[in-house]
Amino acid sequence: MVIKKSYIVALMSVLFTGCATKETVKESVKVNYEADWESLSQYEVPEWWKNTKFGIYFHWGPYSVPAHKTEWYSHYMYNEDSEVRKYHEETYGSLDKFGYKDFIPMFTGEKFNADEWAKLFKEAGAQFAGPVAEHADGFAMWDSKLTHWDAKEMGPKRDIVGEMAKAVKKHDMKFIATYHRHWMYAWYPTWDKTTDAADKNYEDLYGPYTPKGTFNMAEVRSEPLPDEKFNKEWLARLDELMEKYQPDIIWFDNRMDIIDEKYRKQFLANYYNNAQKWGKEVVCTYKFKDLKEGTAVLDLERSRMKEKQPFVWLTDDSVDWKAWCHINDPKYKSTNRLIDFLVDVVSKNGAVLLNIPPKANGEIPKEVVTRLKEMGQWFAVNGEAIYDTRPWEIYGEGPQEIKEGHLSEFKNEDAVAEDIRFTTNGDHLYAIALDWPKDGKLNVKNLGENSQYLTQEVLTVSMLGSNEKIQWERKDDGLMVQLPKEKPCDHAYVIKLRLSPKSL
Repeated sequence: MVIKKSYIVALMSVLFTGCATKETVKESVKVNYEADWESLSQYEVPEWWKNTKFGIYFHWGPYSVPAHKTEWYSHYMYNEDSEVRKYHEETYGSLDKFGYKDFIPMFTGEKFNADEWAKLFKEAGAQFAGPVAEHADGFAMWDSKLTHWDAKEMGPKRDIVGEMAKAVKKHDMKFIATYHRHWMYAWYPTWDKTTDAADKNYEDLYGPYTPKGTFNMAEVRSEPLPDEKFNKEWLARLDELMEKYQPDIIWFDNRMDIIDEKYRKQFLANYYNNAQKWGKEVVCTYKFKDLKEGTAVLDLERSRMKEKQPFVWLTDDSVDWKAWCHINDPKYKSTNRLIDFLVDVVSKNGAVLLNIPPKANGEIPKEVVTRLKEMGQWFAVNGEAIYDTRPWEIYGEGPQEIKEGHLSEFKNEDAVAEDIRFTTNGDHLYAIALDWPKDGKLNVKNLGENSQYLTQEVLTVSMLGSNEKIQWERKDDGLMVQLPKEKPCDHAYVIKLRLSPKSL
């Protein structure tokens, strides 16, 4: 998964032209969705999604076997000028003798345990979880009747999507399945007869013949575009995936705009109509302009909004700075960074989908398990400042406050005490300090007597996770809080304010 700079202009247009969701949900109103944007614009984001802030998914497939550099290994191994190609030939041999298909028997997953994974995700504080159902490599991770190249027939010989769906629901989380198949078009050099990708026997995995140069990486587009057969297969697999597993959330990677618009519209109509038959409200996500605004939820990648938004949105991030799948030389983000990023996103009306990278044998790396458990410990103390909350009048204050533009990366491993983010729930306001002040005193400038944002009376002030009585004073230039002697947790710290009810 890579976000392309050439798409930033498109996304900026989405952000300026209107919100991607609506604020109310009609109760018990059945809608017959048709495959046109006007009809699909009747979609309204479920209330449960507005309350949902954190999820976990995983990139796991045959690309986890070489565990080298990137989850795009299956593409770069066929690129003549790629370092990955050189590594592959030195390690596994020439591409006519050892192609991507030959990693599949090595993708054994013998240590995979769906229930243990789901239990860990729940312990980490996740409210939704699930797998990458199909990545750009064309290998389906579910028991499919449409292809033999799936995880039930090959590799681990298990229905990974099905097992995860059952386990995730058992542990009271919403189930997400992500779909990247549109990237598979021209992913492999099916024109190159010096590789196995041109062998017609493997067309169901490697895709249809495309002329040399079809896949334009720099422009993130393809010429010629996929034909009717590819479009129909793209939709058919999606229909099978949704009908078999009834996911609460279907997530799409970018570049979906190479799929004919009528098929994208038909998918949404199918999903939303099916959801009503299932008796549930669902969420679909998209990037850039792949779907029409107002018909689904906007998703970013490794990014965040710079300001609070009037619509709910999602960002996907990986625990590894380098890659989305397991690699042999990972560089994992700190727990502190993961939590600070989450707090920042939630304060701006967003949610975080965190990717983790299991090994080919089904093990989740110990360093990743540690970070997930540490996040869970933080949620156990501070979850009420995240779950079911809404953004406040402003998202926050401090050195990381950003006033220009709409998108930014969040690279800092260590924020400072003056970084504060706000969330709210009813008559409670939460001020979340991303670090502990050295002198034990926190001054929240936007909560002072002269605040243009806080017009209610502050009745009580406390710190989540602490039984100590908090000394505080509201002055003209801020709310001064003397923090407890003992830190209640190891990362971001939450001041809880109970406010007088707003006058009607």
